[in-house]
Order: sequence, then structure tokens, then C-alpha cells
Amino acid sequence: MSIRISNLADDVTEIALKTVFSSYGTIKKVKLPTDEKGHIRGFAFIDMESDTEEKAAIEALDGAEWMGRDLKVDQARPQKKYRVSSLGSEHRTDRLSQANNFHK
Repeated sequence: MSIRISNLADDVTEIALKTVFSSYGTIKKVKLPTDEKGHIRGFAFIDMESDTEEKAAIEALDGAEWMGRDLKVDQARPQKKYRVSSLGSEHRTDRLSQANNFHK
């Protein structure tokens, strides 16, 4: 499981996120995505040592005010997988599997 934190302030840092979330357990990984110019995109992902720790952090911090913003903290959804066809276009694998099952 992974935690998704959104509505982050523009000046948030990985260290600040670790400081807040370490109160709820051991942090394994923090990912703070940026755009092509290096600006924070307003959301982050955190992996903690156990599901229990992640659930405690979600319950405590969802809706909490931090750095002038109300945080949205929830369980991250699995990333959608894409594959590239021989023609170079991208297709979602879940749609392809649905299409393949349609004609059976």
C-alpha cells in the first residue's frame, strides 16, 4: 500500500513530509513529483513500513491543515499500466484485456 498526499503547498520539501509522517511510523520511500521546470506538482506519495502505520497516518492527517493548506491524504490507487504498440501508440492494458474478452 502507498499513501497519496494532495493539496500540498508549492514550497513543500521531502524532508518536511518525512518529518510529519515519521510521527506515524517508519518511512520507506517518499516521491515528490515535479513538472518539467522542477516545480512541485502539488501531490506526493509515501510508503511506510506497514499497512497499520499507513492507515494511522491517513486517519490522522486527512483534512489536517499544514503549511496553509488542508491536506487530502488517502490510499494511493495502483498505477495504470500502458504498453506501446508496434505503431508507437500507447494502450492501457486493462482496456485491451476487456476488448479481448468481448469477442469470446
